[in-house]
Amino acid sequence: MQSRYRFSCAWLPDGWRRNVVISVDPSGDIVDVAADDVVTTARLVNGTAIPGMPNAHSHAFQRTIAGLAERRNNNEDTFWSWREIMYRLAARITPESLNAIAAQVYADMLKAGYTSVCEFHYLHNQPDGKPYDDPLVMCHSLIDAAATAGIGLTLLPTLYQTSDFGGVPPLAMQRRFALDTDSYLSLLGKMRPSAQHAAQMEVGLAFHSLRAVPFDSMRSVLDVQPASKVIHIHIAEQEREVTACSRSLGRRPIEWLMENAPVDSRWCLVHATHASASEVRAVAQTGATVVLCPTTEANLGDGIFPAADYLHAGGTFAIGSDSHIGLSPSEELRWLEYQARLQTCERNVLVPNTDSSVGAFLWKRACEAGARASARRIGALEVGCRADVVVLDSSGPAFVGRVDDAVIDTFVFAAAGNAVRDVMVGGRWLVQDGRHFAETAIAAGYRRAIGRLV
Repeated sequence: MQSRYRFSCAWLPDGWRRNVVISVDPSGDIVDVAADDVVTTARLVNGTAIPGMPNAHSHAFQRTIAGLAERRNNNEDTFWSWREIMYRLAARITPESLNAIAAQVYADMLKAGYTSVCEFHYLHNQPDGKPYDDPLVMCHSLIDAAATAGIGLTLLPTLYQTSDFGGVPPLAMQRRFALDTDSYLSLLGKMRPSAQHAAQMEVGLAFHSLRAVPFDSMRSVLDVQPASKVIHIHIAEQEREVTACSRSLGRRPIEWLMENAPVDSRWCLVHATHASASEVRAVAQTGATVVLCPTTEANLGDGIFPAADYLHAGGTFAIGSDSHIGLSPSEELRWLEYQARLQTCERNVLVPNTDSSVGAFLWKRACEAGARASARRIGALEVGCRADVVVLDSSGPAFVGRVDDAVIDTFVFAAAGNAVRDVMVGGRWLVQDGRHFAETAIAAGYRRAIGRLV
């Protein structure tokens, strides 16, 4: 039996509509959308409905150190010194603590307006590098956490083999990340069946980075997995990485990838921070998605991606919260635009046309590309998509006098943290009146896990 919900205002692919009735089948798919409908049997939901945002890049376990790496410990405190702190944390994560941490992160994502997540997962082994008796135990910890929170999941088991270009063996603290190619392909083969009939889950593949995956291994995986729906990779995040790649491979990272890998619309280039003008144009031409994580990139001192040039070239982008120093999609989009403003000393930089809403443009583009990065039918309030709906509290003080695009602009640039009132994922209400349905139990599990880790 279908469930029907009437929203006083909803943002559909063709624009803003009033009295929108969305019908959802028992599996959680949208089967009908009718505007200007006053069907009395539909449940009335007050507020403004917008499509839920896909989070295209997450390392759930890293949320544990958010706020604990903000002391200067040496004269050159950089991404690389932060990485040492992250490694020490990673060495202590167990399947049980990963499950508890991820459940809390995913619940917090939902409360902020994310309705799905791409989990870039490389905690494969025990801390000493030995395989678990069950090689899928860490994957299952994440899958169970997503089910507990209710968020949609694209799991990205990640290949990680070397510590630097030239095949340098992994460091001691990287051993739990490392898999040989056969083990990685075996893991993928075992994971794929679990997603074939799961409406809330997809499995893609990921390469950690060019420095961590030799090309022969990458090519072997691509040969065996030619039909993979999505392929994610960290690339050109740090200047030191660009310099090392140029020295070892004779090309900058993005330049080398464009020349040697079959990059197309399935590929997601995470960060791509230090992209040259020619690389920006090349990525845009392939149809690949650049996944930007502005709060993490700022926190780590990565640099600023040339977003204005990329969008002008026709590029597509998604957003992610990465290390979860922040967990708000509106914050990521706000930082993205503000970085462009600081670079150009202008305002409203990233929209392509005059008199365009920056917030609406960014939200729509990030939803569209995030859906593609997730390989799931999400990102829009239309028939055939999952019923992933974010309801903004448009009666709140921040939204007084705002209608249509001004609501999104206010949400992205000026609303308080409690602007999201209700969240539906796959036809199921997970957040109502700002509270996640399982937040008390999830928070208790998180506190126990952190008490053992920190």
